Formats: sequence, structure tokens, C-alpha cells
Amino acid sequence: MRFLFVGDSMTIGRSGDYTWRYRMWQHLNATFGGPYKIVGPRTELHDPSADAPVSQEYADPAFPPKARAHLAGWGEGWCHMAPLIGDAVRAGRADVLLVSLGLIDLGFYTDAEQTAGNVHAFLAAARAANPHIRAVLLPVIPNVRAEHEPAFAEQCARFNELLAKAVADLDEPGSPLLLASPPSPYDLHTDTYDGTHPSPAGEHRIAAAFATALHQGWGLGEPYEGDDR
Repeated sequence: MRFLFVGDSMTIGRSGDYTWRYRMWQHLNATFGGPYKIVGPRTELHDPSADAPVSQEYADPAFPPKARAHLAGWGEGWCHMAPLIGDAVRAGRADVLLVSLGLIDLGFYTDAEQTAGNVHAFLAAARAANPHIRAVLLPVIPNVRAEHEPAFAEQCARFNELLAKAVADLDEPGSPLLLASPPSPYDLHTDTYDGTHPSPAGEHRIAAAFATALHQGWGLGEPYEGDDR
């Protein structure tokens, strides 16, 4: 089974991060119980000093290069990934997408309804590349901006409603979709380092959300046992 991680800055991570992708790799190694591969066209972290995805300075240098694969980008959202996902699925022969997107869209590019439209376009492109693709979609985790801007908080909540509806409407037996539960608890003061991007604790909580969905929804892997405190 081939897993493809798709996301924005919370998924690509920055130089010196472990990333939730690393936590998920550890979890799959411990619990998946069969052969699997992590695929994707990119492996880099975002380097703040270069303001570009050019770093391989993961917190654990033993993180294998092949397991670092992903389709994630700093400042990239559903609107950026929808045109890219088809080629990424085909090239990596992906079977399962683990997707964390939406916050950057709502913050800078599109409103909730437009973002939901890009979810539909993304899934259509993924299925065109692999009609049996599976996907786990994580709701938007509102960041510190939502604490100070009620209109932005409303957009996050509205998008999460539309995302849940999209998963329910587009779920198919041959290409199933899962809506992961938001990480809970999730404290912006301890689970992020800046009110948005996950700290090590937040990385564990995001990985746990995906792991729980895979285990409860499809019987893949086991309950998450990483340090999510």
C-alpha cells in the first residue's frame, strides 16, 4: 500500500522539524503489519532563511530519504494541489491520500465555498489518476488568527461543514473517503510553536488523528501510541 501525504506548511515543516509525517512513518512501521511505501514528488522541508523548500535538515537525520516523500508546500493549499494531485498519484501509484489542507486557502486565497469547490476538483483529479484511490481528510485546525478575527473563525467552521458534506456526498465503495476527527485536545499554546505550525506535541496529535481514522475506518494499523501529550 502506497501512502501520499498532502498538505501545506503544517505538513511540509521547516528546517529542524520532525514533522507529523515523521511521526506517521514511525506509527506505520510499528503497527501497519504489512508492506507499505510512502510516495510523493517532494522530500524537502521549508528553509526560512532561503524562503524556499530546499532543506533536508530533519530533526532526526535517520529519517530515511524514501520515507520523506510528500506533496506539501509552504503557502500552498487546495487551490495549488488540485492541479498537481493527478500527476503525483500517477507517478507514485498512490493508494491512500492523507490530506491536511484548507487553512492557508481561507487565510489568503479563497472563501469557504470556493475552497470546497477545490476539494471537489482535487478528488476528481485524484480519482482520474486512480479510480480506487482512498483518502483521509483532516478538517481545518483554526489557528491563533481565529481567536482574534470572528469572521475568519466563521470561515473555518463553515469550510469544515462543507468538507464533511463533501466526504459524505463523494464517498464511494470503490474509492472510499474518511473525514478524520480534529486532533483533541489541541492547545495552540503548547501544540504549536507560533499559533499555527505544530510543535512536537502537535505533530503527534495530527499523526494520531490520521492513525485513528485509518484504524477505525478501514482497520489499517493500530491505535496511535506515540507521545501525543
